[in-house]
Amino acid sequence: MAGIARRGGKVRYTILAMLFFVSIINYADRSILAIAAPALAKDLAIDPLELGIVFSGFGWAYVIAQLPGGWALDRFGTKRVYLAGITLWSIFTAAQGTVLAFGAGAAVSILFALRFLVGLAEGPSFPGNARLVAAWFPAAERGTASAIFNASQYFATVLFAPIMGWITFTFGWPHTFYFMGSLGLIAAAIWTVTIYGPRSHPRVTEEEIDFVAAGGALVEMDRPSAVHPKAEPGQMAANLRVLLSSRTLWGLYIGQFAINTLTYFFITWFPVYLVQDRGMTILKAGLFASAPAICGFLGGVLGGIWSDWLLRRGCSLTVARKVPVVSGMLVSLGIIACNYVDTNTLVLLFMSIAFFGKGVGALGWAVVADVAPRKTAGLSGGLFNMFGNLSSILTPIVIGGILKASGSFKLALLFVACNALLAALSYLFIVGKIERIEEGEPSGTGPQSAPATAAA
Repeated sequence: MAGIARRGGKVRYTILAMLFFVSIINYADRSILAIAAPALAKDLAIDPLELGIVFSGFGWAYVIAQLPGGWALDRFGTKRVYLAGITLWSIFTAAQGTVLAFGAGAAVSILFALRFLVGLAEGPSFPGNARLVAAWFPAAERGTASAIFNASQYFATVLFAPIMGWITFTFGWPHTFYFMGSLGLIAAAIWTVTIYGPRSHPRVTEEEIDFVAAGGALVEMDRPSAVHPKAEPGQMAANLRVLLSSRTLWGLYIGQFAINTLTYFFITWFPVYLVQDRGMTILKAGLFASAPAICGFLGGVLGGIWSDWLLRRGCSLTVARKVPVVSGMLVSLGIIACNYVDTNTLVLLFMSIAFFGKGVGALGWAVVADVAPRKTAGLSGGLFNMFGNLSSILTPIVIGGILKASGSFKLALLFVACNALLAALSYLFIVGKIERIEEGEPSGTGPQSAPATAAA
């Protein structure tokens, strides 16, 4: 308790807990189709490539929604925009359970459309997470905070894959969509009484605000005077020029694209791999998927803790962020070993190692919070997420095409491993010095927002 007192309070941890909870539901709604896919594909009589296209429906919309979502966050504030997103994506998730009522032919098109709408509604979510972390957490805690909400993708599988597998096995796949949609609406109600900006939170202390602000938190970000700014002609284009002319950000975009390829393999094709290539039942696949997810979650939290520890030990922000990312991506190359083993136990081992490494290396959102210009944090996060989630379109389709052409997952796993290597190389050779990009400084050479000495 003494350590908490020195940090002025712990309201920011309540904010982080809510982000983690909502992000779990967010990722569960993305991955729900993967759990239902074997039974759903049979009922709708669709082949692997068609299933890959349906999987990609989310990705098309999610990418399109990033820049408008980031702009809306900066314009109207995180709380309201995010709340609208949670409500809408939950309604669209529940609606996917009704597609069989339209007949098998129309059901595929309607399912694609509903997945598209889920992607639109989820667009502002992770840029919103990054905004709240930038507003509430000092630089020395930001890596851990970002890693925790980012690790929700694994915890979503740990918690919900067995539940969704059981619901699908026992009641049929439509009920899985109804369950998750209802849970999302409950989360939306909780959001309204939990999330505030630092200056408007009813329970925050001045000591906590002073502590996080001294460490680099952007506590003024969502004050009433900071949203609804008067639009200036050409301002959006000017902001984009700054963001698109930064070598550091381009390195982050490429790295996030490659890292997300591993994510979208896991939340789309991995359960199908277990059922079709490894001969498991849907129920067993849901349980089996939990082990790599647990390792990914642990790796994600460890990566954030490791990064912040390096920062507190006096390492530069660049070293503290890059070392875990590159190390984790190299460990993720272990996924290739699954092509050379026969037993499911060894597949479980190597998948768990690969996703542990992926978790350790998934620090992109922390870096975005470190480098984003203060006045365009939402737009910066949206642009980063847009480029990163191009993989949500390409990964399902590419793997579906590989399966249709070869009938095997061997090349698909090699494709995933190559992206892990690409992420490591991008952080090593493209991402330069990690520091705050100031407005009007396209090269990203502005002063670092929170040096390690001040953050400590």
